[in-house]
Amino acid sequence: MSTLIFLGIVVVALIYAISLYNHLVNVKHAVAKAWANIDVLLKQRHDELPKLVEVCKQYKQFEQETLQRVIAARSQVQSARESQDIGALGRAEGALRAGLGSIFAVAEAYPELKANEHFMQLQTRITSLENGISDRRELYNEAVNINNVQIEVFPASLIARSFGFGEKPLLEFSSAEKADVDIKTLFS
Repeated sequence: MSTLIFLGIVVVALIYAISLYNHLVNVKHAVAKAWANIDVLLKQRHDELPKLVEVCKQYKQFEQETLQRVIAARSQVQSARESQDIGALGRAEGALRAGLGSIFAVAEAYPELKANEHFMQLQTRITSLENGISDRRELYNEAVNINNVQIEVFPASLIARSFGFGEKPLLEFSSAEKADVDIKTLFS
């Protein structure tokens, strides 16, 4: 009788351990899926930015320094995206968003550019992608938070350590991006 009780306890513990393992696998894949969703939008925006820069270059007086900052930031985002370096991506995203904000603000001084249908379509498309990235970032960070909590709670932490489940980094942007926009500097 005691052998049956012992075997019952072992079977229940084994089923529970398998269930925890499967849960951790699901959580890990939720993080990967959330990252893939961000990656798709980053790639789409990456493809749209050269078109925007090219339209702006057609207006010879358009601030070349602003365009160069966007081009450099685009390269940094692409590099961080390809290497899946979440910290570098956050910093590069801050620089890119600041550059895009500058382009859209400076465009106010160029009525012909603002009236350009292609520019307006690109601006709308990029703004839409930016909103999508923000939404996906929130979902990614939620998936990361669930992952990081699950690998720390007991008894799941035992399974997580045994099978190499690790902590994932949050996608955070620089403090400069979180700060209020200084409207004066955009128009000076």
